[in-house]
Amino acid sequence: MTRSITVGLDGSPESRAAADWAAREAALRKQPVRMLHVWHPVPDAMAEAPPLGTRTHQHWTERIPRDAAQELKLRHPGVQMATEQRTGVPAEVLLDAAHDSELLVLGSRALSGLTGFLVGSVGQSVVARAEVPVVLVRAGRRAADEHVQVPDGLPSTATGFRPVVLGLDTDSPDDALITFAFEEAGRRDATLTVATGWSLPSSYAYSLAAGVDLREDIVRERTMALTDVLLPWREKYPDVEVAEVSRLGSPAGLLIDASHDASLVVVGRRVRRSSFGAHIGAVTHAVMHHAVAPVAVVAHD
Repeated sequence: MTRSITVGLDGSPESRAAADWAAREAALRKQPVRMLHVWHPVPDAMAEAPPLGTRTHQHWTERIPRDAAQELKLRHPGVQMATEQRTGVPAEVLLDAAHDSELLVLGSRALSGLTGFLVGSVGQSVVARAEVPVVLVRAGRRAADEHVQVPDGLPSTATGFRPVVLGLDTDSPDDALITFAFEEAGRRDATLTVATGWSLPSSYAYSLAAGVDLREDIVRERTMALTDVLLPWREKYPDVEVAEVSRLGSPAGLLIDASHDASLVVVGRRVRRSSFGAHIGAVTHAVMHHAVAPVAVVAHD
């Protein structure tokens, strides 16, 4: 049975952008899209009020996914689409739907050019607990934004895709995360930019005090560590062009900067079995809220 790409719909501009991204991804993967709207019932006392009565319920449970499907079918006629409505707590329903999904796609809302994006409580809960990759898409994100600009600077889908950017910790690389990034770059025939940011070790200060500057040696060591990790993956995916970026500084800052020229940013989330906390990680959390391109969060051990 073919697994679908599931997108959460709530009628907002960001969820419509997420649905459009899901349809484009489905075309690349040759997989169907399931548009899921979750109705979270209001308390009985509120439901009795006219604005929240039967007509409103019908609007939210039927019209939103139906209208989205009709709109997407016009733009993506070759993609198989289905709509579904469920009742319950949105995060729990989305997590349940993820079990038989290839990807889960959600929207995130821009706050401003300075403060980044809002990943709401539902999105954060889903990202923190989902076992399948979760992709966050910004409101207003267009297909042309993921392609290289034409010489006159106008957006176009006629050009190639911008790079896929992978944030990688060379001290603990994960096969699932790396595989996902290579596969996404391969589908787009795009360059895979693998970026790692790092800090100078505490021993560096002692070497300076002794009159020895080991910075060049550290840079060389970190650069070689990234090259060594990627060597077998280059051999496994010979058709994917790989660019390596190893730089002193904040990993999150490096990825956020790279997102301005990316079609997709891929980051990892380490699975923790404890039931307490969000379990997203500082770097991934920052990228989720500030990266410009769509962000794929891949859970791994």
